[in-house]
Amino acid sequence: MKKRLLILATAWLSIVSTATVQAQLTAGAQIRTRGEYRNGQGTLLSKNANIYPDYFISQRTRMFAGYTGYRFKTYASIQDVRVWGQDSSTINRTTSGLLNGILVNEAWGEIMLNDTAPKSKIENLSLKIGRQEIAYDDQKILGSLDWLQQARRHDAAVLKFSNKGWTADLGAAYNQNAESGKDISYNGSPSSYAAGTNAIGTMYKSMQYLYLGKKFFFGDASLLCFKDDFSKYTKPSAASPIKNYGNAVWSRITTGAYINATIKRRLLVTASYYHQMGQDKDGVTMDANLVSITTSMQLGRKLFVGPGVDYLSGNDGTKALTASSTNQRFDPLYGTPHKFWGTMDYFYVASGSGKQGLVDMFFKIKYNLKDNLTLLLDVHGFEVANTLSNGKGGAQNPYLGTEVDFTLKYNMTKIINIEAGYSYMAATNSMASAQVKNVANPNLSASWAYVMVSIKPNFLAK
Repeated sequence: MKKRLLILATAWLSIVSTATVQAQLTAGAQIRTRGEYRNGQGTLLSKNANIYPDYFISQRTRMFAGYTGYRFKTYASIQDVRVWGQDSSTINRTTSGLLNGILVNEAWGEIMLNDTAPKSKIENLSLKIGRQEIAYDDQKILGSLDWLQQARRHDAAVLKFSNKGWTADLGAAYNQNAESGKDISYNGSPSSYAAGTNAIGTMYKSMQYLYLGKKFFFGDASLLCFKDDFSKYTKPSAASPIKNYGNAVWSRITTGAYINATIKRRLLVTASYYHQMGQDKDGVTMDANLVSITTSMQLGRKLFVGPGVDYLSGNDGTKALTASSTNQRFDPLYGTPHKFWGTMDYFYVASGSGKQGLVDMFFKIKYNLKDNLTLLLDVHGFEVANTLSNGKGGAQNPYLGTEVDFTLKYNMTKIINIEAGYSYMAATNSMASAQVKNVANPNLSASWAYVMVSIKPNFLAK
C-alpha cells in the first residue's frame, strides 16, 4: 500500500512539475480600506441647518487568479465593496446598502490566434472575451477607474494585435436586459448605481472601437475611434410620461489622438485631442471637443514640476438645449476623472456637472523624498468653457474656484501601500449657481481628507 502511495505521489509531482513548465498560475488578493472625511467633496454644502460633513470607511476585498497555457490565458477576479457598518448587525446574514455583495470584477479568456513559438512572424494576435478592464494611454477617455472602490469594467470582446512596437485593438460589446427573445429593446437604466461617471444615467446598448498605437524612441502615440450606441426612446408627454424604448439606437462617435513624448530626457509632454459627433443618449446632435496638454520638467533627481491645461467644450448656458440644437458638451466617456480634474471630484463624476464645459488650468509638483515615499501637490483653477447664465438674461463670472490637492504615497513594502491626502476648494458663487452645482446659501469653502491602506499579496510568489 505504501509503495502504491509513493508511486502515485511521484506521478503527481511529475505532472505538477510538467504543468508548471508549460503553464503559469497566478493568484492573489487585495484588501483596500479607505477612511474619508467629506466636507463638501463632490459638491458644495449649504449653510442651512442639519447639513454636516460625512465620515465613513469603505473597503474593497478582491480575490483574483489567472492561468496561462499553450495559446490561451484565463483570468477571474471577484470583489466585495462595502461601507463599514452597512450591515444591520454583526451577525447579519444578508448584505444591505448601495454597494453591497460579491460581484464579478473581471472574468475573461484570451485565445492566441497565432502560433506563440519563437519563429512566429508576429508577436501577438489574440481574442480576449469576457468581463474585462479597457484602459489606454493616460486613461482620460478609457480607463479602469481604480480609485473607485468597485472600479470599472466592460463585458466585451477585443481582437488584439501587437508587433514591432505597433498595437491595434478592435473591440465590441452588446448589452441586453435579459435572455428573453420577445423584446430586444434595452433601457440601459441601472437599478442600484448611476451609469457612467458623469451622471449619464444610461448604459450603452452596444459599443465598438478601434485603437491604434505605436511606440517611438521619444515616447508613444495613438489614435482612437470609439462609438457607443444608446437605445432610442419615445419622448415622455402628458399622455405618456414614461420613456418607451425601441430597438433602434442613437450613435455617438468619439475620435482623437494622443502623444506622450520625452524631450532631452527631462521634459515630459503629454497632449491629446478628441472630437465627439453623432448623437447623444437623447438623440441630440453632437459637436464637442477636448484638448489637453500636460508638462513635467525634472529639476534635479527628485523634483518634477509642470503646468498644464484641459479644455472640454460645453453649451451656452443662456440658451436652452432642444432636440433641434447642437450639444457641445464633451463627455469624457469611460475614463478616470478623479485622476485629472481635481481629487475632490467636482467635475465629470456622479454629479453630472460640466454642461457649460470646463477649463482646468493646473500646476503639479512631485517630490520623491525617498524611493518609496512621494509627495504630490496639485493646484487647479477651474472655469466654464462657455457662457454661464445668471438667470436674468445675462452672463455671470466664468471662474468656478481654486482647488489644492496634497497627496502622500508610501510603499512600505511591495505588498503594502499607504496613501493619504487632503484637498481644499475655494469656490465662487458661480460654482454654487443653478447651472453648475445648484446649492442654495452655499458654504464656498470645502475640504476633503482620506487615509487608504492597500495590502495586495501574491499567493504564489516565492
